[in-house]
Amino acid sequence: MSFLPSSLRAFAGRRLGPLGPAFQLLLLSDGLMLLSLMVGHVAVPWWVAHEGGAAQLAIYAAGMAAGSFIALPLLSPLGDRVSKRRLIAGGLLLMALEALVLAALAQLGIYRLAWVMGLELLAVVAMAAIMPASFSIVAELLPAERLTEGLGLQKSAQALGRLLGPALGGLVLAAASTAVALWLHAALLLLAAALAARIQAPTPPAPAQASHWLADLRAGLVAKWKIPLERGWTFVSFLVMIFFTPGIGMLVPLKVQSLGLSAAWLGACEAGLSLGMLLGSLGGSVWLAQRIGRFNASFAAILLEGLCMIAIGFSEAPLLIVAGFAMLGACIATVQMVGQTHRMLAMPQAFRARMTAVNMMVMQIAGVLGPGLAGGLLLQGSVGGAYGLFGLGLFLVGLGYLWVPGYREFLNLPHAQAEGRYAREHPGLFNR
Repeated sequence: MSFLPSSLRAFAGRRLGPLGPAFQLLLLSDGLMLLSLMVGHVAVPWWVAHEGGAAQLAIYAAGMAAGSFIALPLLSPLGDRVSKRRLIAGGLLLMALEALVLAALAQLGIYRLAWVMGLELLAVVAMAAIMPASFSIVAELLPAERLTEGLGLQKSAQALGRLLGPALGGLVLAAASTAVALWLHAALLLLAAALAARIQAPTPPAPAQASHWLADLRAGLVAKWKIPLERGWTFVSFLVMIFFTPGIGMLVPLKVQSLGLSAAWLGACEAGLSLGMLLGSLGGSVWLAQRIGRFNASFAAILLEGLCMIAIGFSEAPLLIVAGFAMLGACIATVQMVGQTHRMLAMPQAFRARMTAVNMMVMQIAGVLGPGLAGGLLLQGSVGGAYGLFGLGLFLVGLGYLWVPGYREFLNLPHAQAEGRYAREHPGLFNR
């Protein structure tokens, strides 16, 4: 980290030094990956919309969502059977090569929707392998007592990438061209891949065997279903995400447009959301959990998400809306930090990537249903009314966590008791 100013190097040394060089490399790689992804998420849809119009943009978005939904469960055993370091680095390299081809096509002025979607589906497949491994490798790099701190720093690095990426991508698009933005996208991915390739995980995974692929996939799904805590947790989270996803997605630009505001306010809302996530990840979530308890912090944050969406929906003051998104981001960080740490510790190491991938797959389904429901509501009423109803729905289904078997007791456990809990309570599900 010699490229940083001396004061930042000193701070990084105090905060990151005890966590080890492998975790530091993961943070840098994750931050660059999210920075690059956000540049790409600005550049590619802009290119498709500019060349193909709204109809082709809708086809592109639907195709990417379907590809992710299929790839996540199918590739989930990889993270438990192949070196996570190689999986992350290889996936990032594949994404970088795909971005280089896209950049070359844009540079040459060649646009074909089928080509763009085919190339971007390669990136979707790579991300389906990378994300479960990226989330679960932290538990292998850090001891249990450091996991909350480590996950917070990982979320902070990712939130920083999300915060800076759209601004960087928009700036490059405005100042140069789509091709230049895509060249930058590829260069950042190459750098992230190089850093990930240097991560040394202390515990090597079991050797991969193709004949066990379907058995591994089935074992992960069965474990998720037969553990009452996981089954209830996943079901309530699915309902929550149906109402939550449109609130940080399709309804945001519509809300800005409904008030006659410029695109700059859309950027401010996105930045407010990322800033709230960053502040929560940097310590705000841990501070809250230490004072009121892990379950109370997570449960209160979920309900507050619903109230924030209601406030955003009925507010007409731009600054208050941005503040609402910042609060929403802090709540997101709290829910993720408090629950993800214990959940990761409870899963056996050989099942972490698979079970994490199931969570992500369920969120993908909710991510399709939520916008569809929002579209139906918008046909009957205003954007503000839809926001309010989705916020109310989120608040009500969030109460469902009170009835998830063992959820409150599990979140309030010390880290040492949470570690390996699923295998201790349900050994028959993990005997492979």
